[in-house]
Amino acid sequence: MRVGFAGTPEFAAVALQRLLEARFSVPLVLTQPDRPAGRGMKLQPSPVKQLAQAHTIPVLQPRSLRLDGKYPDDAAAAGRQLVEARLDVLVVAAYGLILPQWVLDLPRLGCLNIHASLLPRWRGAAPIHRAIEAGDTRTGITIMQMDAGLDTGDMLLVEPLEIAADDTTGTLHDRLAALGGRLIVEALEAAACGGLPRRPQPLEGVSYAHKIDKSEAAIDWSLPAAVIERRVRAFDPFPGASFQLGGDAIKLWRAALRADAGGEPGTLVHADAQRLTVACGEGSLDLLELQRPGGRRQPVQAFVHGRPLASGQRLAD
Repeated sequence: MRVGFAGTPEFAAVALQRLLEARFSVPLVLTQPDRPAGRGMKLQPSPVKQLAQAHTIPVLQPRSLRLDGKYPDDAAAAGRQLVEARLDVLVVAAYGLILPQWVLDLPRLGCLNIHASLLPRWRGAAPIHRAIEAGDTRTGITIMQMDAGLDTGDMLLVEPLEIAADDTTGTLHDRLAALGGRLIVEALEAAACGGLPRRPQPLEGVSYAHKIDKSEAAIDWSLPAAVIERRVRAFDPFPGASFQLGGDAIKLWRAALRADAGGEPGTLVHADAQRLTVACGEGSLDLLELQRPGGRRQPVQAFVHGRPLASGQRLAD
């Protein structure tokens, strides 16, 4: 089989690596254009591009695939190379561009998507973040036959994965990426032997995982402690939950629930060299790992060393 691949971040690179290890022929890779990153804001290739180049696979980076869109020349050039590649199937994982119908129809077996949720729950851009934020106890990978809708295609393979009580988006991402890589290899091996049965997604249980906005990172202490704690884990490693302290934006990377409350939300109800506890709308939180601007993540004991905080002090919203 000639397997094209479309993806951008590390989640997708894991799947591409598994396809290469399984010795599928990958004649072409699509990924997002290089983006500025780092302190120098220099253009950086995506993890998928880096992996493809390491294996001397041709890389396409169109700004759009819509022939009637803002970049029709990009789309036309990519279209010519996709046709020349004679793909049997196109595997898509966190690519970041909408695939128009002409792309979906081009490969002989269509386009297969690796989606990090148990569809139809958490269709959309940020399924891992939203599952943790919502307090879900399990998620999984769905291998889906793509259609023109937003993650609405028929399901080919589904495998659940438990969400641990201390999972962050980072830790859950890594387990889901590994699972997605394994399942897409299984799906393609089955396709080579005649295919997999397709199941329409259930009509019940549809939810949407909207893209994470940096504005969501600001902690609202009036919310229940359990909601804040989940958001802390959901926004790790990006964008990082934060609050204001002395004019600085402090990132909170780890917190623990406490049953006791008492105090105005956002107020430190306990502060010493070993523990910081802040009152929330319901319950309270022990702040366990924090980070000052330009600094590193620190346990609370190191964070307060040399800059003690006092009980009754208010953390700005």
